[in-house]
Amino acid sequence: MPRLGGKNHYWLNGLYEALCVIVVFPLIVALGAGGKLSGNLFSKGCDFMGKISYPLYIVHYPVIYLYWNWVTPRHLPWTSVWPSTILIAAFCVMMAYACLKLYDESVRAWLKKKVEI
Repeated sequence: MPRLGGKNHYWLNGLYEALCVIVVFPLIVALGAGGKLSGNLFSKGCDFMGKISYPLYIVHYPVIYLYWNWVTPRHLPWTSVWPSTILIAAFCVMMAYACLKLYDESVRAWLKKKVEI
């Protein structure tokens, strides 16, 4: 997997990850929690991204590993890889949406019926 510092300076990657966890991620959450949505299109976009966030999390991880194992041994330059990277990202979003509609929403509805007394 890609990391900062290469093979000689592993500590740089640890520093980067610690900075993200301690500073960047909480800042993103704080900005999002205090933000106001304006405009119908923006609101719908945020709603869509919120709905597919967990399915996307589940789908993208194995796809990234498959893609990485395809790209790395071939030593492909970024100029030849970026179009397929965009297609893979779009594929992940489509798969996440399919998982949301075919599995997640139906399971949530079923569980909601089971929990209601």
